[in-house]
Amino acid sequence: MADWKDTSRDAQRLGSVPRAGGDVAGRASYDEGLRSYMLSIYNHMTSAVLLTGIVALVAASSGFAAAMAGTPLMWVVMLAPLGFVLAMSFGLHKMSQTTLNILFWSYAAVMGLSLSTIFLVYTGESIAVTFFATAGAFAGLSLWGYTTKKNLSGMGSFLIMGVIGLIIASVVNLFLQSGAMSFVISGLGVLIFAGLTAYDTQRLKMQYEQLRGTQFMGKAVIMGALSLYLDFINMFMFLLQFLGNRE
Repeated sequence: MADWKDTSRDAQRLGSVPRAGGDVAGRASYDEGLRSYMLSIYNHMTSAVLLTGIVALVAASSGFAAAMAGTPLMWVVMLAPLGFVLAMSFGLHKMSQTTLNILFWSYAAVMGLSLSTIFLVYTGESIAVTFFATAGAFAGLSLWGYTTKKNLSGMGSFLIMGVIGLIIASVVNLFLQSGAMSFVISGLGVLIFAGLTAYDTQRLKMQYEQLRGTQFMGKAVIMGALSLYLDFINMFMFLLQFLGNRE
């Protein structure tokens, strides 16, 4: 999503967002448009999280998750979400908004199949507790990112490097199978995606000035929802490794 994020780089100067016309009516119009834009992003993101949860619960309760475990299909389902994200990111400017929307909802559903296996590892109660803890933390962090006057743009590169480090460490630990390393990775993962939640919220808010009135707004809503969705899901998964009680 690098190309899409770069379109907002010049807009990430807090306190310098221009207001239409500079008058009261212009500011009111700008603020109303911004609220509508962010609300659309949150609605898409929340609906996608709910879809993922429903699919995961149905797949687990129907026995599909258990039947899939240990088979080649499990790897297909686990890797499929990555394919959706790559397709959406690299095909963003070529795809229509309708196609992008279909891929977004398909991605959320396939992610539900991928996450259904957590019901084989953790108790349903601990999954529910972790989900609501993540939802509360996400809401607070996103609200702070939206309202803070502090410029969080400097965090972006640092956090992305942190994500890359997490991926490398996780791959290495697949071979080492170190419990201590898993604990450290989980802790860092929670912190990194907590930071990304605040950073992405502010980035999307600042991006509105660059995108308002353009035909790209609809696509920006979908990709913005995808960014926050990924922050939520990753924070949930890392937090589950702390709070989850194993079956």
